[in-house]
Amino acid sequence: MLVKGLCTVLFMVVLLLGGCATSVRFTHEEIRGYHAEVQERIIKGEVALNMTPRQVRLAWGGPHFVEILEPKDGKSRKEWIYSTAFGIFETRLTFTDGKVTHIISTEPGIFR
Repeated sequence: MLVKGLCTVLFMVVLLLGGCATSVRFTHEEIRGYHAEVQERIIKGEVALNMTPRQVRLAWGGPHFVEILEPKDGKSRKEWIYSTAFGIFETRLTFTDGKVTHIISTEPGIFR
């Protein structure tokens, strides 16, 4: 009985810490200079093609991992990797010359 109760409490703590915590990623002053569509995406926590690393950071926060990729056609490339709790889902954003050029995700609903 005690073990079952502890497991239930632990499960609830994991859910609260992993799924419900939000933080302020930006102020309206920081996004004011962006086009209205970009501002709306940042506010909604969405990422889209052609966004800059700064815009992505404002929308989603910093990546969990960054990989520097080989340049392609003389253009610099990096990949930002985001993963959910326990690594169940993963999203990879490829930046080419400072703009998102590819979005690959195993997370349902990531594309809106």
